[in-house]
Amino acid sequence: MNLTLHHINLCTDNVEEMDNFYQDILGLDRETNDLPILEKKRGYSGDVAFVSDGNIQMHLAQRDNQAGFKTGQIVNPVARGHIAYRTDDLEAFKKHLEAKGVSYSDWGERAVAGWHQIFFYDPDGTVIEVHQRTS
Repeated sequence: MNLTLHHINLCTDNVEEMDNFYQDILGLDRETNDLPILEKKRGYSGDVAFVSDGNIQMHLAQRDNQAGFKTGQIVNPVARGHIAYRTDDLEAFKKHLEAKGVSYSDWGERAVAGWHQIFFYDPDGTVIEVHQRTS
């Protein structure tokens, strides 16, 4: 079970302003590769801008404090943002979390088509995503 840092998600009330800031001030580029296909009718319907330093993506997502309620999930990854890792064996990682006593929300493909996502909290309440490509 391999984990690699995939993206950092920042939640905002102004996606356009954040997108401009990260491109104009930090010099990040608009990301066009390996972008998620948002499932706007199943889980999260907000706007997202994608930028990258060439290695790690940043997802600048419209804040949605109700996304957890809408999907019946305890962990809401678009209220405060999250750090995301990609794995090659999500089932093994879920078993690892269960063995360690870490609870998680299994979003499946509710938010992104082709990505099975789970979300959980670190000890300070930071949301962590681990996902695996399904297609």
